[in-house]
Amino acid sequence: MPDLEVEAEALTAVLDGRWAGLKREVRAQIAEEKFRDPTELDTEAHRAQVLEQLQALARTDRPGLGYDPAYGGGGDVGGSLTSFEMLGFGDLSLMVKAGVQWGLFGGAVQLLGTERHHEKYLRRITGLDLLGCFAMTEHGHGSDVQHLRTTATFDHGEFVINTPDESAVKEYIGNAARDGELAVVFAQLITGGETRGVHAFLVPIRIDGRPAPGVTISDCGLKAGLNGVDNGRLSFDHVRVPREALLNRFADVAEDGTYSSPIESDNRRFFTMLGTLIRGRISVAGSAGNATKRALAVAVRYGERRRQFFKPGGDEVVLLDYLAHQRKLLPAIAKTYALHFAQEELVGKLHDLGTEPPEQEQRELESRAAGVKAITTWHATETIQMAREACGGAGYLSENLLPALKADTDVFTTFEGDNTVLLQLVAKGLLTSYKDQFADLSTFGTVRFVAEQIVETVIERTSARKVVERLASANDDDVLFNREWHLKLFEDREEHVLGGVARRLRKAVDGGDPFEAFNNAQDHVLRAGRVHVDRLVLEAFVAAIARCADPAAAALLERVCDLYALANIEADRAWFLEHGRLTSARSKAVVSAVNSLCAELRPHARVLVDGFAVPSQFLRAPLLDS
Repeated sequence: MPDLEVEAEALTAVLDGRWAGLKREVRAQIAEEKFRDPTELDTEAHRAQVLEQLQALARTDRPGLGYDPAYGGGGDVGGSLTSFEMLGFGDLSLMVKAGVQWGLFGGAVQLLGTERHHEKYLRRITGLDLLGCFAMTEHGHGSDVQHLRTTATFDHGEFVINTPDESAVKEYIGNAARDGELAVVFAQLITGGETRGVHAFLVPIRIDGRPAPGVTISDCGLKAGLNGVDNGRLSFDHVRVPREALLNRFADVAEDGTYSSPIESDNRRFFTMLGTLIRGRISVAGSAGNATKRALAVAVRYGERRRQFFKPGGDEVVLLDYLAHQRKLLPAIAKTYALHFAQEELVGKLHDLGTEPPEQEQRELESRAAGVKAITTWHATETIQMAREACGGAGYLSENLLPALKADTDVFTTFEGDNTVLLQLVAKGLLTSYKDQFADLSTFGTVRFVAEQIVETVIERTSARKVVERLASANDDDVLFNREWHLKLFEDREEHVLGGVARRLRKAVDGGDPFEAFNNAQDHVLRAGRVHVDRLVLEAFVAAIARCADPAAAALLERVCDLYALANIEADRAWFLEHGRLTSARSKAVVSAVNSLCAELRPHARVLVDGFAVPSQFLRAPLLDS
């Protein structure tokens, strides 16, 4: 293995996957652009630079890739997401502002609107002739979108958009503080005295650069990161908009105020509307992954050149030759590869499902997007911090890239869905098997559903456990690097944890309070979501290796996959020991195997991060020049 010769380009080919051609085009364009590091810019200058870069992007064909060709788009949803993800290698403020403009704002018009909206707005949005906002989050309601307090009351042929109190102020709205002209505003639709739930409306917020009548705009001010994005607050004082302002793909209001919808259930309609907007969540995961790759590329390059302390023979030792340093970087590289392949699968599934997928497949996709986003953004936060520490004091200097990456990605764990809430969404889908009731079940409705069902499919699965038991007596050398054992161990853990949650909820809710039942099991619910995603990620890695055409690259990736699997098992040794899946001796053998894999992969650390193909201008840092 140490003598294995692998070219970085062979790894890049596997990583680039289905949209390799588009990624090559983006890298080529990036190489022609002058990268201007925003480190020394004040907030206004940074915002101006990001807008200028956004305008340069608008002159390419990529912003409209995901839109309908009938309105100047490319009809390539996967390509659209891929191009957004590539922005994660550079200034993340640009990625976020692009995501707001073309992903959230434009995506809402495309996916929640109808032909009249598409014809009027999509070309202008694509060409940046109309800058917009996605006004969902409120001061008092972030993740709980269903209970937003902004109202849209139908009155004499118009909707009256109103902010009833301080808790209903739209907050953290990208593009609002400086550049936005039109906002997609999520509000409770009221007609004929009846509230019909949250719907989306197009509301002008600026006219000729000034706040529109009845609209109050304020600036969120300096943030911990992403200061090139003009986040603002919006409130509305009885702002009247025409009936056509309602994005009416899933519901409409007639001239006489009559409400109609092809989806009878208010809850199902709400979840269907939100389900169409998962592209933003997927883009955040991909961008976080690319920011993580950039941090690891910096840290590995630094670890290869920085020397610290002498061997007894007199030579100074490079940092990456220390096991402790390998332990920091190599498992993180392995997990980054694994999450990349899971992200690639996710993008492909969204692309292939089209605009009107079967409901169960849509729910499964939403769940997978939620889980991958949560795990990938947490991994970014942990890994970028670790990379900063691996570069010592040099890593703390702004000029060396890592502080900005740390600051800019920190919020990724809580926007486009708080990660803790997202993992509960994953578990909810698993507990209800994505049945038709999924969209109609609140969290506590889910508890009742589980309590009322036999759910033997959740509780009685044994196939994975049998394989784990069969291999329990095998020699460590035969098992620890056995892919079947890895896969079945992950599957068995998921089945056991999910079955435990189901039993716990059924038992607790019998004659009790569903809130207490869920609240008391929340730790268990979150674990169920996490281990499910771990299993999906490992399976995606295995599938990617099977697609690898280069034998040497495939052999290297096999060992990287071993490290991902064994590092995951090592991190969860307590559970595996408590539940009899590992003996104490085998648990110790797992730790030893991780150590040996780190040493075995150390000579390949540089080629592994070079395989990420981070554009060279985004790796220019003084700590790599000395």
